Amino acid sequence: MAFTDLLDALGGVGRFQFIYTVLLLLPCGLLACHNFLQNFTAAVPRHHCRGPTNHSEATTNDSGAWLRAIVPLDHLGAPEPCQRFTEPQWALLNSNTSVHRTATESCKDGWVYDHSIFPSTIVMEWDLVCEARTLRDLAQSIYMAGVLVGAAVFGCLADRLGRKGPLIWSYLQLAVSGSATAYFGSFSAYCAFRFLMGMTFSGIILNSLSLVVEWMPTRGRTVAGVLLGYSFTMGQIILAGMAYLIRPWRWLQFAVSAPFLIFFLYSWWLPESSRWLLLHGKSQLAMQNLRKVAALNGRKEEGERLTKEVVSSYIQSEFASVRTSNSILDLFRTPAIRRVTCCLMVVWFSNSVAYYGLAMDLQKFGFSIYLVQALFGIIDIPAMLVATTTMIYVGRRATVASFLILAGLMVIANLFVPEDMQTLRTAQAALGKGCLASSFICVYLFTGELYPTEIRQMGMGFTSVNARLGGLAAPLVTTLGEFSTILPPVSFGATSILAGLAVCSLMETRNMPLVETIAAMERRAKKGPSKKDAEQKSEEISLQQVGASPLRETI
Repeated sequence: MAFTDLLDALGGVGRFQFIYTVLLLLPCGLLACHNFLQNFTAAVPRHHCRGPTNHSEATTNDSGAWLRAIVPLDHLGAPEPCQRFTEPQWALLNSNTSVHRTATESCKDGWVYDHSIFPSTIVMEWDLVCEARTLRDLAQSIYMAGVLVGAAVFGCLADRLGRKGPLIWSYLQLAVSGSATAYFGSFSAYCAFRFLMGMTFSGIILNSLSLVVEWMPTRGRTVAGVLLGYSFTMGQIILAGMAYLIRPWRWLQFAVSAPFLIFFLYSWWLPESSRWLLLHGKSQLAMQNLRKVAALNGRKEEGERLTKEVVSSYIQSEFASVRTSNSILDLFRTPAIRRVTCCLMVVWFSNSVAYYGLAMDLQKFGFSIYLVQALFGIIDIPAMLVATTTMIYVGRRATVASFLILAGLMVIANLFVPEDMQTLRTAQAALGKGCLASSFICVYLFTGELYPTEIRQMGMGFTSVNARLGGLAAPLVTTLGEFSTILPPVSFGATSILAGLAVCSLMETRNMPLVETIAAMERRAKKGPSKKDAEQKSEEISLQQVGASPLRETI
């Protein structure tokens, strides 16, 4: 018997699973705000050179005329953002006069920014424009580097120390570093704290998903995993609303960071994964947690009857060949695990590079940045609803592959839409982003189900590192547009299609219990899922759904 049968005996998908999942998904929603926060805190407003200090008194008379005399116009008739005349051209104040080949210079006295939409951003505060414009992208790259480092660090720590400890620390680290980012006044401090915030992204998302999956019986895992995606989607919509209401970047930064102190306080109540505890010989603590779960699910008597022998009867065969210690080499040591790891490396990298290539520069669409952010969040809702349905009734492999290939085709199709049809281009990009977001959350769930318990966190952390490499590569791919405008969309679309094809070589995990050991994984890969087990699991699910309330069916 599998460990999931023990969870079914203690109430299945009950009150504990519902409360536990909600408390873990709330922080994941706000985590999305941090991922896309720089779309607003580092927004680039309209700007132009400040006039020479020795002529500043002229601005008191006619600022519009003064601007025309000191700043040249671009081909669209707007003031050049990075150049000014070396000497004011008073002749230009006459509407019938034009000046050719007039000497210009860089903005030696700083810039004047348009504060009508953004009262303050890091771009305004530290003049991250013109020659310094690459520092804006550097700040986002440093954040993604933190996410990458966090995936490696927290993935290994969670397998060795448990899921709960690294998760609690991540909440505290994000609350402190996020608030500090809003307080300190230097760009170097901003980047340093953003790096620490990025680390917590991996610590929170990976451990939250593992705890949800490991405490959830088989029939509830799909919807629980997709609910993580919905929480991430709601976070993007919340960010659009919060950014619209809280325009100063420091207050916005603080507003999305302070709530993690609350998450840190209540996370002490969350029980550690009993799967992990049993795997590491802490059966007494695992039994205490299982009894609490049983009591909360209305199965107190069944919980009190639990003994070490009873628990062992459920997991003895699964844990018989558990290794006492694991290393990163275990992800490549055996054939089945090696194939899973190599395929998932391609999938995570490709999904991430295409996703962040679309989602991290909203100003390029020419619409209100708040509207585009909300649209990019809202489009995920129907996309994930379709993903949920297909994962339950069709399978994980077909769902992930289909969404990735469809997203790639949508991105490439945008090449054939004329530049002046911005509405169609934005809608098509939003649909592609929705497919990528849905495939992303499906891959999180799929990865957790593919790896056995003894190396699950290590596997998720390692493959997540490849996603962060994709996040780092996305801005570099975008810069290819300076050589040819078709290179970025072709690159994003092709990598997404490649990832979809790679998924097809993975095994299906729908309605299958989680594998606990590497040896069990190898046996499953060689023999395939037992028909008897699959039929029994299918009958179990059918009987449970017939007698379940609508709420339990939803969960």
